[in-house]
Amino acid sequence: MKKQLRNAAALLLLAVACRQPAQNSAAGGVNKFSDATLRRIYTLQDERKTQALLEFLERPETMYRREAALAFGSVQDSTAVPALSSALKDPETEVRKASAYALGQIGSASAEPALMEAYNQEQNIPVRAEILEAWGKCASQNGLNMISRYTAQPQMEAAQAWALYRAGQRKLNYTGAITKAAVLLASGQEEARLGAAHFLGRTAKLDPSPAKAQVFKVVQQDPSANVRMAAALALGKMADTVGLAPVVNAVLRKDTDYRVRINAVRPLYQLPYEAVQVAAWNALSDKHPLVALSAAEYLTAKAPATESARLLKAAEEQKDWRVRATLFGAALASAGQKQPVSQEIQKRFASAKNPYEKAALLTALSKDATQYPFIEQQTFRAAHPAISTAGIEALAAIRGQKNFDASAAPVFNQIFQKAIQSGDVAMVGIAAGAIRNPDLKMKDAYADRAFLTQARDKLTLPRDIETYLELQKTLDYLEGKTSAPIPATPFSHPINWATVNKLQKTQKARLKTSKGDITFELLVEDAPGSVANFVELLEQGFFNGKNYHRVVPNFVAQGGCPRGDGWGSTDYAIRSEFADLNYLEGYVGMASAGKDTESCQWFITHSPTPHLDGKYTIFARVVKGMDVVHQLNIGDRIEKVELVR
Repeated sequence: MKKQLRNAAALLLLAVACRQPAQNSAAGGVNKFSDATLRRIYTLQDERKTQALLEFLERPETMYRREAALAFGSVQDSTAVPALSSALKDPETEVRKASAYALGQIGSASAEPALMEAYNQEQNIPVRAEILEAWGKCASQNGLNMISRYTAQPQMEAAQAWALYRAGQRKLNYTGAITKAAVLLASGQEEARLGAAHFLGRTAKLDPSPAKAQVFKVVQQDPSANVRMAAALALGKMADTVGLAPVVNAVLRKDTDYRVRINAVRPLYQLPYEAVQVAAWNALSDKHPLVALSAAEYLTAKAPATESARLLKAAEEQKDWRVRATLFGAALASAGQKQPVSQEIQKRFASAKNPYEKAALLTALSKDATQYPFIEQQTFRAAHPAISTAGIEALAAIRGQKNFDASAAPVFNQIFQKAIQSGDVAMVGIAAGAIRNPDLKMKDAYADRAFLTQARDKLTLPRDIETYLELQKTLDYLEGKTSAPIPATPFSHPINWATVNKLQKTQKARLKTSKGDITFELLVEDAPGSVANFVELLEQGFFNGKNYHRVVPNFVAQGGCPRGDGWGSTDYAIRSEFADLNYLEGYVGMASAGKDTESCQWFITHSPTPHLDGKYTIFARVVKGMDVVHQLNIGDRIEKVELVR
């Protein structure tokens, strides 16, 4: 094994590779599924038929071997590791590349020796890059140390950086990897700097302080906004905060990309309020409302009591409803005398016409625990699910406050039981989550737990899978059991090949929204089942009139929920389809509650989001109207979705 490590490491010096961005290459024409054998392979993938797929790895046709290998990136069956490992020696480069990707998706440590050996032998540049990234996904501590230890040629630095990032999800010791990432931040390759910055900014429980000097430089000077925003995430994770305040203040004041400014709000939480208050208040006046929203959220968490009057004044002057509601919450959180602010919020709630604004105001009102009777009343009589969902979340937040009045606990026990007995999937799921919160000490709150099992048994699967899982976890917690296995999603919605075969290779869909038009290119050759489902729904007019119910600053804008609060679904689920693609700016993915639970909700990314790669189906990308995407906010309306040339 050590000899293998040395040989593979030596080849790091010789390899030349680049990380392939997600693209749909061709223009026009009929898609590839006119081929019946390809339809068969994708059907087997959809049905998760491992043994039948393995037979295609032996076919003489390169295309079929490649597609069968890629299918295991979605099936993710570890019993396929030996066959895929053998396929790393296939005579055709595209088969070897597909096999490496699939092994990385499976993520089994048992694949690491085969990947190391293949890397040692591989001469093709893109294949070697794929092998290295897959190796990172399967890496042991020794493997990670090897990847981190050597200096690659410039052309190989991107693959090395992304291998570090993928290994960052494996809970290893990253001391050497941090050192290498700091070096890669100075690479002449943007992809290398991007991978290194995401490794430092997104690896859980990693303190990037040893790379502080390099991160400071990159976040202020890198020509790529994508790299700067990833580096800004790393700023928010540093334990060593010496010199951090001036850097963050400068980025918030000077950076021209609103997404970098959003990410630069996050490090404010690490610093004393006095050191960053000017920057935070200036950000509250940012021309982009999502930056202002991020600043308002910071002030909600960190502003002292002395700022309450100023926050209330800012709320009253704010034109954006979402920022305004958040500022009301900030004013209430910091207020010494809460009643006047709470009354103003109630007044705003009564006059608001937008259900999403009403929902946000209930969230703001949760900063005053004495307001729970009003919140409860509005929750259980709400005319829109967004209001009731926000209301039960607000009540759960009040119950979780550190200074919660214990004498009110029995009342909240009754509220949560009432929510579960309501049958509303969102209220049931949120209340169940609150009951099993160990900090709330509700394990003995209910002598009779029949209401929980009754609520669970009334759910319809797979439509209500998210709520089902919340209830089952709560029952297991109350009964002192280990978590029950997640029920398998029934295979009930196969790919509609008639729909797929009528689509062009670069089929487009246009979304007419209240903010303007957005055009998707549907990636039918990469995710035929998801595209067919999307097309079937749009042809039914399913998306018309629905709202973007979730917009997370510099992350995603999400829509397609029939309830309008994120808890809605269809009566069926489709299969996850993971192609060898990466989430870049403007990529469209299927929302899910876990693998194979997708139905009708989808999201558009604001920027590269590599933590979603290989976990959420990519089925489209924005080719026109990205400026509109960056302006979307909660409540914006999808007027119509239609197919276009």
